[in-house]
Amino acid sequence: MLRSKRTATRYQILVEVAKRQPAVSQQEIADAIGITSQAVSDYLGDLAEQEQVTKHGRGRYEVTKEGVDWLISQTDALRSFVGHVSEDIIGQVDIETVLATTDIDEGETVSVTMRDGVLRAVAGDTGNSTAVAVTDAAAGTDIGITNVEGVVEYELGDVTAVSVPRVQNGGSRAVDGARLTDLAVDHDLVAVAGVEALAAAEAADLAVDIRYGSAAAVEEAATKGQDVLLLSSADQLSRHTDALAQANISYEVLDAAES
Repeated sequence: MLRSKRTATRYQILVEVAKRQPAVSQQEIADAIGITSQAVSDYLGDLAEQEQVTKHGRGRYEVTKEGVDWLISQTDALRSFVGHVSEDIIGQVDIETVLATTDIDEGETVSVTMRDGVLRAVAGDTGNSTAVAVTDAAAGTDIGITNVEGVVEYELGDVTAVSVPRVQNGGSRAVDGARLTDLAVDHDLVAVAGVEALAAAEAADLAVDIRYGSAAAVEEAATKGQDVLLLSSADQLSRHTDALAQANISYEVLDAAES
């Protein structure tokens, strides 16, 4: 049908007749599909001759069984074609952006791994997940890949949540800064939620990686294999732990005031 403009127009007109029957306005059909009213009249005449529509007087048409059968056959063909395009064509050219670990040439097979929370590609078929490079890239730059096969293996990260008291209960002054420093050494990222938590991090001279949207960001980081130290004021902690529990991410909660 897509190869013939006439067949495509005939299909559209039959659809419009079926939608509007029995009272059919040729001008409304013309407006709907972008042709002239005279052209609609000519097509309807041809469709009547082919017994795909029946005319019941001026402006009254009805699609016959033959017309319905033809519509079904064309619709099935369209559905099959669209499925082929979406699954076999588009699916094959879907491009993912990753970070090149080595120099890579376009068309080269690469192995894909997750490291430091980022998907990375290395030249060669050496891992459990492979893909094909669609661009050139130097080590350390972004690269497009497609035809990903296999599974990228990595473990979920863990979250250590430290509850920082509200200011009326001592706030950051009740926190053991040296303890926070020791905890941070064993984690990839530091996140804060609430002013008391930010003050505690700054007092311990910790570099904060996540400050805004911390609930979603901590979950995302842990999902990508990063261990996160979360400093949260007591009133915001449950919002974070609820999100982690829902995502099946392991976490523990510590009291900042306890050694």
